[in-house]
Amino acid sequence: MNRLAQNIERLMGVAPRHITGLHGGSVSQVYRAQLGSEWVVIKVDSPEKLGIESQMLRYLGTQTALELPEVLVCEDGLLVMTYVENDGDSGAKAEDSAAAMLAGLHNIEADAFGFEFDTLIGGLHQPNPWTKSWVEFFGEHRLRHMATECSNHGQLGPREIDAVEDLISKLPELLPAESTPRLIHGDLWGGNILFNQGRVAGLVDPAIYFADAEIELAFSTLFSTFSPRFYKVYSELMPIAEGFWEWRKELYNVYPLLVHVRLFGGSYRAQLMGSVSKLLRL
Repeated sequence: MNRLAQNIERLMGVAPRHITGLHGGSVSQVYRAQLGSEWVVIKVDSPEKLGIESQMLRYLGTQTALELPEVLVCEDGLLVMTYVENDGDSGAKAEDSAAAMLAGLHNIEADAFGFEFDTLIGGLHQPNPWTKSWVEFFGEHRLRHMATECSNHGQLGPREIDAVEDLISKLPELLPAESTPRLIHGDLWGGNILFNQGRVAGLVDPAIYFADAEIELAFSTLFSTFSPRFYKVYSELMPIAEGFWEWRKELYNVYPLLVHVRLFGGSYRAQLMGSVSKLLRL
């Protein structure tokens, strides 16, 4: 901790007080510290990963109306951000706030799927080459990319990879031929949404790119981030097309399940293959 305090003082010019660890740092080490009268959050990770995260936060800060922590410094394996007060109040008013904020984000469009630089999800590389076809982008740069990562690290075997490849071949049947590229947060689960006094106070740990926005809604259902109220309010602002709840939700969640297999293995592998098998029977 003394080494961390010294590095913070060198970067910020102020000696930190009350450095404490924060929950949720499953990929990076995350701390809260007091600098003078202000509280900040410090993430410790590789300079490359933190550089990408700071780029994403700065992009969202200038291009969207999202509530976000402000990047103060990103240097030498430290990312220092403003601390976002949060009380965890995720009741009805907070869900309405989240639905409006997310619909606003999804209203930001691009001419193609992908992003201007590669991003990260859970600390893993997320390729974002500009691609006109959503079917191609989702199949090649989400499903095949992450399945290959799982295979390379011994977390999926040849038969499981073959099943994912069969699903990729079936995507033209399961996804609409035309889709609008919309900006998404990319890692929308409860731990990345900070609530305070009945509203969204901040979104953290982005994994941004332009996608079919349904993939964001799908991921929010994987760990029951919101109640049905959220989706009702969201759909009044951004209609949810027929087929999402019936099969596309499960299809889109194959990607975060691949991410979780790569990061954690365990029961996620069985859950992943159960979804793939079900989708192949459609």
